[in-house]
Amino acid sequence: MKAPLPGTTNAPADALGSPRLLTRLLSGPSGIGTDSLRLTPAAEPESASASPTAGPSPMSPSSQRIEGLYCPPAVRDDRALADEVNDRLVEWAENDVALYPDTDHREALVGFDPGRSVVLCHPDAPDIDHLMAAARLLVGENAVDDYFCEAEYGGSADRRGAALAVAQSAIDPAHNTPRYEADWRSGVDSHPALRSMRSAMDHFRALATSAQAHRYRHDIAGLYLGYNAEGDCISERRTPAVWEYLVQRQFNNFRPCLTITDAIGGYELPAQLFAEPAVQRAVALSSNASTICNDLYSLRKEQQSERFHYSLPTVIAAEEDCSIEDAFQQSIEVHNDLVRLFEEQAAVLSATDPLLARFMTGLSNWVGGNHEWHAGNVGTRYATSP
Repeated sequence: MKAPLPGTTNAPADALGSPRLLTRLLSGPSGIGTDSLRLTPAAEPESASASPTAGPSPMSPSSQRIEGLYCPPAVRDDRALADEVNDRLVEWAENDVALYPDTDHREALVGFDPGRSVVLCHPDAPDIDHLMAAARLLVGENAVDDYFCEAEYGGSADRRGAALAVAQSAIDPAHNTPRYEADWRSGVDSHPALRSMRSAMDHFRALATSAQAHRYRHDIAGLYLGYNAEGDCISERRTPAVWEYLVQRQFNNFRPCLTITDAIGGYELPAQLFAEPAVQRAVALSSNASTICNDLYSLRKEQQSERFHYSLPTVIAAEEDCSIEDAFQQSIEVHNDLVRLFEEQAAVLSATDPLLARFMTGLSNWVGGNHEWHAGNVGTRYATSP
């Protein structure tokens, strides 16, 4: 029987955080748009007592970073390539799946800038078709969230679970008698979010293996479980305990986007390696950190909305009976701890297998790219301080 992969508790002391391993982990990409890339090491965070103000980023003139937030550096930011992805996404959304009913929705799609997100997060993609596969899935996931979970698009608490089950069937087909399969296909055809997810999945399956497609379906089912957990708290206007919130966030997070990093990179991490507990820990830590990053950058905008909202800073503020500013700083510390735990786990795994090293680099690239995308959307979709 094969020995299990090492975890963080039984790793050699010199492996954890080893400069050689971390350099290998954070090595640069070789995909399209990387010719002029120059890597810089991630800076250590400022003191946790610093105020959550924003500072300039070397990646983009419009980028603003949260002071003290520790993250791997983004390794590619190619505006021309991002614009090409966005143009192709608009063409797909308009002509293939009729995703939005009017120009306002079209402008919202462009303003969301999914092209820059996938360019930043998947710097090892071998060509634009692989980037487009990630971008379509990203847009489809957001469409499901908007249409079935947001009241302004018609989502409702009493039908959320049923709607998400149907949404899962858009990527995990129903198998019934011919009559009812025909009814199901007609139902999927009738809704823009369902059409989008089905089309996005078809494009993804064209370049992914069966195991990678199955992995994605599994992670999306977990995401929808997280949507329901969040929806219940919002419907009840209940602020969960911090530990419960973090459990919810491990489902309601960016995991589906991170775990396709090998497929979008043009290779496969075998299913038996992906399923190893140590690999799952690295996936969970990187996914959780990326989502807490979202909590931090979106806090001000969420607070300015009229709806009930909760995030890591708000649940910490409620549990600790402290100011939102203090809770914001505590949330930065949680994020930073998650990133460092991921880096330690990733370094250990990278030393065991070249393919695992490549996959861990992909996860690290996603964490860094996600941070840069959020920082670059300050003033549009997100804001940086409470």
